[in-house]
Amino acid sequence: MKRTIPFVPLPLEKALRVSKPFLFIGNKLLKIFPTLDLNLRQAEIDVRGREYINVAIFSSLFWFSILFCIFIVLGKIVGKEIVKISFFLSSVVGVVSFLYVTMYPRLVVSKKVKRLEKDLLYAMRHLYIQLRSGVTLFDSLVSVAKGEYGVLSEEIKLCVNKISTGWPEEQALEELALRNPSLTFRRALWQISNAMRAGTDLGDTLETIVNNIANEQRIVIRRYGSQLNPMAMMYMMLGVVVPSLGITFLMILSSFSGLPITQTLFVIILIMLGVFQFSFIGFIKSRRPSIEV
Repeated sequence: MKRTIPFVPLPLEKALRVSKPFLFIGNKLLKIFPTLDLNLRQAEIDVRGREYINVAIFSSLFWFSILFCIFIVLGKIVGKEIVKISFFLSSVVGVVSFLYVTMYPRLVVSKKVKRLEKDLLYAMRHLYIQLRSGVTLFDSLVSVAKGEYGVLSEEIKLCVNKISTGWPEEQALEELALRNPSLTFRRALWQISNAMRAGTDLGDTLETIVNNIANEQRIVIRRYGSQLNPMAMMYMMLGVVVPSLGITFLMILSSFSGLPITQTLFVIILIMLGVFQFSFIGFIKSRRPSIEV
């Protein structure tokens, strides 16, 4: 297990050994994160929830100790007593580290959902065409697994391998549904599994699944399009109008009050505008539907 986690100073395998003394705390904190075990499984992090929380506690204490010592040393070099400020800043970083490490599996799951659903419609259409052509379900799954559908092909490949080793097709599909975080993908797999158990035509089931996914994606695209106009208006107001009027107002105010407007103020405003625009672009990008067109 050579996997590394952001904010964790050691590889996960070593961090698990070092963090064992915090096991009694991890058992209590696990109640605050009831979905952590499921998120770890879906993120393909082979660690139990309580052990993972121990790693988060270890990382939090590590960064707290390192930063606190650095601040104290800097305070002695400068010649000022900054114990309280050092403790506060180190505590903030420690808490942020703990929260980020505990939320990291959820972030991985969220990214995996987007990558799965990006090619889901095309993969289901591929499966539907194969079945309508008279190909068996297993061979159709093999064809999808060999297709270039990214993470989805890799997940289907795992299912194909289990069927090849003797797993019933229904059981392999249900297990694949349980370990995947995408609700749309799970629903499609459960419908296929239920159709196989009921003995109904898989072609009709796949046709219904493809139509439902296509309709859902159309709705998501329309919803995203309707959100772009308010976002553009907000960007114009906060990124163009407010800074322009604000600077004009400051200049008028300084002429009456005599307060000087320095070059530093303009630099601060420029930096704030840059941060705002960068954050706003990231926000719009995060709202974009995970659909391949």
